[in-house]
Amino acid sequence: MPRKTRARSSRDRELLRQMLRIRRFEERCVELYSGEKICGFMHLYIGEEAVAAGVCHALTSEDAVVSTYREHGHALARGVPIRSVMAEMYGKAAGCSRGRGGSMHIFDAERRFYGGNAIVGGGLPVAVGLALADKLLSRGRVTACFFGEGAMAEGEFHECLNLASLWGLPVLFACENNLYAMGTALARSQAETDLALRAAAYDVAAWPVDGMDVRAVADAAERACESIRAGAGPHFLELRTYRFRAHSMYDPDRYRDKAEIEQWKLRDPLGQIRLPEDELAALEKEIAQELEDAVTFAEEAPIEPIEELTRFVYSEVRP
Repeated sequence: MPRKTRARSSRDRELLRQMLRIRRFEERCVELYSGEKICGFMHLYIGEEAVAAGVCHALTSEDAVVSTYREHGHALARGVPIRSVMAEMYGKAAGCSRGRGGSMHIFDAERRFYGGNAIVGGGLPVAVGLALADKLLSRGRVTACFFGEGAMAEGEFHECLNLASLWGLPVLFACENNLYAMGTALARSQAETDLALRAAAYDVAAWPVDGMDVRAVADAAERACESIRAGAGPHFLELRTYRFRAHSMYDPDRYRDKAEIEQWKLRDPLGQIRLPEDELAALEKEIAQELEDAVTFAEEAPIEPIEELTRFVYSEVRP
């Protein structure tokens, strides 16, 4: 179990700040969803915040991030403005995807955040393509690709890992193993549950990480990124984590024992780094104000005009 210790450095404080922002953002989204301010599918990241905060901390602004449909935390940790993420949740034109994507399709090219993808494993080929372009152009960047353990049952996972290894591409495969692919437990669907071991079969440097310990995640991601930038090819991190909420807002969550969930909550990543009470209160206040501003921004933002609904069906860039 991760140790509960006081913040020892500015890195610790920043990691805690990012995790708190993600947690409070999603808690507010639940309220807004219940009030029908946010519609459509919504998949929460609560419990897994250490992964997004730790991995994104190891990246530079030139690196790329490819995510999943459970990507609110990845987007916030990457630096996508909280206002534009909230407006996207509302389906407003001020959203980072102009309100056309919603919860599962957050996208911000300026921050090199390339989705948000509703298809299981759908981001893997995108990440490999980005990394191939970077390698061909000798740009020295890393592409971090988040995906769940359920994606490892998809054929494209194996195709992508094979090509990334064969061509020595600069990809950090960040597998969030929360033990359940929707409602199916990993042990019920996979003969080998050691995912790092499976990835290593493609001659990729791979190891497991305690995904509830943000310091361990940050350390592992920094080590992997340093190695990738040195030309060692793709790396794979199996980030062992757990989601405290159901798969999605409509999931009755009957496939897990409630005692199991409570046991994992004892390892809540937000409790691993402690701040003095006055510092924590100040941080919570700062985040609450930021979040309130984002909600106000989203509420007041206009919806897209009807006459523009068919924009972007075809590219507006002329050759």
